[in-house]
Amino acid sequence: MDIEQILSDLRSERDRLNQAITALELLGSTDGATPRQVSTVAIAPARRRGVRSMSAAARKRISMMMKARWAQRKAGKSAGSRKVSPKAHGKKLRISAAGLKRISEAAKRRWAKVKVAKAPARRGMSAAARRRLSLLAKKRWAQRKKAQKA
Repeated sequence: MDIEQILSDLRSERDRLNQAITALELLGSTDGATPRQVSTVAIAPARRRGVRSMSAAARKRISMMMKARWAQRKAGKSAGSRKVSPKAHGKKLRISAAGLKRISEAAKRRWAKVKVAKAPARRGMSAAARRRLSLLAKKRWAQRKKAQKA
């Protein structure tokens, strides 16, 4: 069974019990209420939670405030303060050569930092060691070639 269904069943049961309790309390009261009056007593339904609605007056008030705000905003703008799009004046906006150079240098600096941060710490190899490795590799390849010919 769905949890929402269970909750609605429990709420309706609670409301029925509240009505029964109220009716019994009125029967036992000494204020002179008759059983007929007790049965016609309106019992307020349980208050719903989480559902809010705005009154018509509140909607009207907010609407008027927003209209005034937008009117004030429109009135505050002058023709000179507005930015003109490139299409409006027919020219393409371009970055100067100096501006492009600054952007390029900044990007190079940024990527150099990233590269340094990512690079693992290298153990330097001397020139003699590199030469020795190169000679050994050449020797190995020469031996393989000989083996293939034979």
